Amino acid sequence: MNTKRNIYLDMKSIEEAQACLFDAFKDHITDVETLDVVRAKERVLASQAVAAISSPNFHAAAMDGIAVEAEDTFGASEDSPKTLEIGKTAFWVNTGHALPGGTNAVIMIEHLNVDGDSIEIEAPAFPWQYVRKMGEDIVATQLLFPRDHQINAYSMGAMLSGGVFQVEVRKKPRVLIIPTGSELKQWQDCSPGTMVPGDVVESNSTVLGALCEDHGAEFRIHTMLRDDLETIKKSVADAVSGGYDMVMIIGGSSAGSEDFAKPVISSLGEVYVHGVTMMPGKPVMFGRIADTPVFGIPGYPVSAIVAFEQLAGPLLRRMQHLPDKPLPTAGVTPARKVASKLGQEEFLRVKIGSVDGKLMSSQLPRGSGSITTLTEADGIIRIPRHVEGISETETVQAHLLRPLDAIEKTVVITGSHDNTLDLLTDQVRQNHPRTGISSSHVGSMGGLMAIKKGACHMAGSHLLDPEDGSYNVSYIEKYLAGIPVRLVNLVMREQGLILPKGNPEKIGGLEDLAAGKLQFINRQPGSGTRILLDYKLKELGLSPNDIAGYENDEYTHMSVAVAVLSGRADTGLGIKAAALALGLDFLPVVTESYDLIIPETYYRSANIQALLETVRSDEFKARVLALGGYGVEKTGEELYRSA
Repeated sequence: MNTKRNIYLDMKSIEEAQACLFDAFKDHITDVETLDVVRAKERVLASQAVAAISSPNFHAAAMDGIAVEAEDTFGASEDSPKTLEIGKTAFWVNTGHALPGGTNAVIMIEHLNVDGDSIEIEAPAFPWQYVRKMGEDIVATQLLFPRDHQINAYSMGAMLSGGVFQVEVRKKPRVLIIPTGSELKQWQDCSPGTMVPGDVVESNSTVLGALCEDHGAEFRIHTMLRDDLETIKKSVADAVSGGYDMVMIIGGSSAGSEDFAKPVISSLGEVYVHGVTMMPGKPVMFGRIADTPVFGIPGYPVSAIVAFEQLAGPLLRRMQHLPDKPLPTAGVTPARKVASKLGQEEFLRVKIGSVDGKLMSSQLPRGSGSITTLTEADGIIRIPRHVEGISETETVQAHLLRPLDAIEKTVVITGSHDNTLDLLTDQVRQNHPRTGISSSHVGSMGGLMAIKKGACHMAGSHLLDPEDGSYNVSYIEKYLAGIPVRLVNLVMREQGLILPKGNPEKIGGLEDLAAGKLQFINRQPGSGTRILLDYKLKELGLSPNDIAGYENDEYTHMSVAVAVLSGRADTGLGIKAAALALGLDFLPVVTESYDLIIPETYYRSANIQALLETVRSDEFKARVLALGGYGVEKTGEELYRSA
């Protein structure tokens, strides 16, 4: 086995890598084929389209009525009507019919007085009245579209009308996608019950194939290959000799001992770039084998997508002379400061909402392996490599992944995480299709601070007052003084210890963690669950230093449950619904009130009222109860209103 490690030598910026790629393959243009116009949508003309016939190719009636020679109608008026004779000076026509010879105008049927074979008119017609003249739209020999025009639905109609029934277009590039990795499993061979630790469902090839289609290309997915240099090398060589316009090797582009993309490309051809200063996507590489561009695409899903969209995708479009595909942009303000690493351009995935007419963004997790950070994102902020971050007072441009009007109809909920927010998002969509919800999880205190900054429409909160056991009110009065808000209950929920199935360590309560032998997984500072934990520890006379793992935290209850399920932690404090969702055991600690804090300024808006109507609906309550661990006896009830 080749165990030699690759090294990132002379990494390039995105601009440098693109310039190198486009220059190296500037002559790599796809061949020409002839297609029927009706099959040519989205294709690019390889030669100009010239009209063969005029449209219309005859003088056509534009209204139902009679065709006349305009001069025969001159002098007609209400006081002195004229009579025309059917078949001699007047001829019945319908819209679109050719005008009879000797006629040059149409009188609408509504303006006729018909008496047998005679027609009386009370107003004259002017020449070419209600007539589509021959060649009015298209004249034979007229240039309809130049070469490199991308054909859309309107273009197809124009060409057919002009007698152009076949066109020469650029062929679609053919791409071979080769997934590699000994740990990979095809989705057809997987089921939740059969997968074992180490199994990875191969999804990148499907995503990249769909992206190829979005960029006008055809693709084929090669059989998955194990991490073996000679096997991968042979498959790539066969693809190049087989006439593919591009080859993408997925995985093995990094610097590990079993990353074979670089030795494959370098042994068969030449590597141009290995490593681009962008995050995610840094390990991407590309080179040439014979005349074919070959890419080493990183194996992490988001890295693979970014690498494609910055390099492989634009090259596919250039092969067909397709125009670039820019995303719309809008100015957004981060809800809180964003730090970024110098030297790498970062593609920050964000949720976006319109609050008081201002677009506010909340960053999603940055992991390059988390494809959900793209599926949940409303936009992407590109942070240049010479910038350390973005302040919360800055307005920056975000590339929008959702239409701006949809973003503006979205209710932005910031604060504590709860599983019922996902239910609420779905139920609101069902009850009010034009209203959406965007929730980000920054903890209960983070939600209050977001309200204070005007960065959200409402906050989810379950902050326990250790003095009297109440929830949220004292924190509202302390931190949101002067901001009128309403407190509406979403759910009552059980908080407790999430435990492995069967509770193998026989944990009976938080006091069992004091010995330091059991590993705990915590929630982040400022979360209501963290505050609850500290309160309970104080009641037991324990300190954070007594709990092994106190400093290790997660941002959601489901993440805590997954940590327990995976064995990374022996237990963690979270909601019963998260434990039930993953088949874990649960030890109750407290029943708490999870509430929505809504500023008065937004309370009566249509979107907020649609959300509250859904919260109070029987359908939503039934779905909440089905999760387990929740009570809906106060759901939708207003608990408090500040002055």
